[in-house]
Amino acid sequence: MSLLTFPRFLSFSFSPNTLSFGRPRSRFPLATSKGAESSAVDDSVAVLWFKHDLRIDDHPGLVAAASRHRTVIPLYVFDRRILSRFSDEMLELVLVAMEELRESLKDQGSNLMIRFGSAEKTIREIVKEVKATTIFAEEEVEHELRKMIDTVQETLATAPLLERSPEVVMWQTPFYDIKDLKYLPPSHHDFKKLQLPITSPLGPPRLPSVEIGLDWGPLPSVADLKQFLNGNPSKSKEDWTSIKETIAEKLLLNDQKDQVEPPNTLIGGMESLKSRGSNQINLNHEQTQRKRLQKSVFVTSKGNLVGGGTNAVLNALAAYLRYLEGTGRDDWQEVHEKLRNAESRDGASFGILFGSALFLGIISRRRVYHEAIKYEKERNAGFLSPFGYSATSIAAAADAVCSMEWYWLMALKSQISDEGPFSIRIWRWNGYLIQYTVVGHEGPAVLLVHGFGAFFEHYRDNIHPVADSGKRVWAITLLGFGKSEKPNVFYSELMWAELLRDFIIQVVGEPAHLVGNSIGGYLISIVAGLWPALAKSVILINSAGNVIPGYSSVPSSKERRTSGAAWLGARFLLPFLRLRLPSIVKNCYPAKMARADDWLLNEMLRSSYDPGVLVVLESIFSFNLSIPLNYLLKGFNEKVLFIQGTKDPISDSQSKVAMLREHLSGIVIKELSAGHCPHDELPEEVNYIICDWIATIESKLLLV
Repeated sequence: MSLLTFPRFLSFSFSPNTLSFGRPRSRFPLATSKGAESSAVDDSVAVLWFKHDLRIDDHPGLVAAASRHRTVIPLYVFDRRILSRFSDEMLELVLVAMEELRESLKDQGSNLMIRFGSAEKTIREIVKEVKATTIFAEEEVEHELRKMIDTVQETLATAPLLERSPEVVMWQTPFYDIKDLKYLPPSHHDFKKLQLPITSPLGPPRLPSVEIGLDWGPLPSVADLKQFLNGNPSKSKEDWTSIKETIAEKLLLNDQKDQVEPPNTLIGGMESLKSRGSNQINLNHEQTQRKRLQKSVFVTSKGNLVGGGTNAVLNALAAYLRYLEGTGRDDWQEVHEKLRNAESRDGASFGILFGSALFLGIISRRRVYHEAIKYEKERNAGFLSPFGYSATSIAAAADAVCSMEWYWLMALKSQISDEGPFSIRIWRWNGYLIQYTVVGHEGPAVLLVHGFGAFFEHYRDNIHPVADSGKRVWAITLLGFGKSEKPNVFYSELMWAELLRDFIIQVVGEPAHLVGNSIGGYLISIVAGLWPALAKSVILINSAGNVIPGYSSVPSSKERRTSGAAWLGARFLLPFLRLRLPSIVKNCYPAKMARADDWLLNEMLRSSYDPGVLVVLESIFSFNLSIPLNYLLKGFNEKVLFIQGTKDPISDSQSKVAMLREHLSGIVIKELSAGHCPHDELPEEVNYIICDWIATIESKLLLV
């Protein structure tokens, strides 16, 4: 059984009626379905905008809409800004979930309206057609989706020929019971002390039948969606799809012979950027239909992800929770087989199998928790043990959704508060929440990547000064660090490099000057070596990684799994790091020890109590830095700057600098009297060096 189990009392919920962002929006106190249905119903029309909430079970927005309005129009808009983030397999899941959602709504006497185009224009047209007075939409934490919701409301507020601007009501599915998010403790350690209960899920509401004659629209196929995505994409710089295609083309056509060939584990990431042929799409669709006829819960052509409607996912969850019992049912045996194949470490299979269904909202987080606890009680004669769960599968499901909710709460709090010197944005990568910030409105793009155990704020005195010199600066907190999510996955240098690759393509949207400290330096070196079209230059600050003369080949990449030694080592290392944190950090700041201040130490200590931190620590024991820096960067002649603190207690600075000068042609090296983090210890000096370097590189690029 996993030792990361959440005791059942470590949870609480909040009602969002006091929250606000952007334009003022209405929020309602979330009641039980029984209480909601007893509310007064008027004759007005409401539109319920589905996004990542493809269910009618445990859907507070649907409950509220049905309890207040005589007519409710369920709507899903195929918007390129949403669809372009999905893989082909996710598109398959979306379509199957929507088909099941439409059938569920029809069973209630309603239907699901399907439209293609921008959400703001589509919703404006629907509002005008049905004379809707209210729009219900789920609260979002992702920056792009929040911006889309703002655009929808601005469009409605300024639309001509509307008698009045409809009210936009934001809803949530509250997992914990907290009345005001501003009182959310910053530390999960303090959060657990509240010991507040988890709220119960709602059943499907009774929906009013739609008596208006409407064109509900056909459900498309995967081929239809691909054609929609690839047809007439916006040519603006902000359009995600066109940016992705442009960079993908550069990647695929790049013929620089000196660049590193990508290991097999990363080729798939590049291949995913290529558009699939129509024959393959049709084959995938046929395979999906065949799987559904066979009653498999793994409905996509690849067969890796649990999908379908809510009932199908609940059935798969029941099989997953009862793994230890065994079964004679074919569908449950299939789930058990997939569980075994996906269990790279204790509990990791749950996120792999059910993560996409949770992301699409086919099932709610609190429904998963409710089902896990219900089964735990069944196993224990109605009782819950204070010593943890009785089965690893139960712990995996309950821990995963509790962890997801914690990071979602932190992400939402960052969006509605103005605390701190940086505006926090949220990006979702592979379903996980990633924090980042961006400063500056013009000039070349710069991406700052922190080291192990840090976060983007470690560049606290670099972000604004570099941006003020005429740059656009992005700083990211990597998966597993700071306030970014820490899921139960296998962390590796290749995984983080792929994250950075996707961030540059999806968020930055153009090649950038890459800046990395410590392990962050090694990660950007991988990005530059494997995907050179994404990097204008590379700036390494006391970078991890070796220099090996004569290195000529990349070792074959084998699947890595967590070892028993890594599991045990992380559990000894964590309390040691917490106890010795001040001395460890101060030792890395020999020139200006005062820069290792209380804010930095407290934030590092805070993140050490986040759920999932032990899994991240295990990665220390499995890092593979065998590909040397001189090999990764050999195609970047005169585009590599190495800033080295000569008093670094972690590495032999003198030897490393000498080896780099000898074996990496054209490298520029700047030595400073600093420790392992010169950018934070001597920010003024490092900022000047970085800005001067970028100006030099940009002038050369202009000549080219």
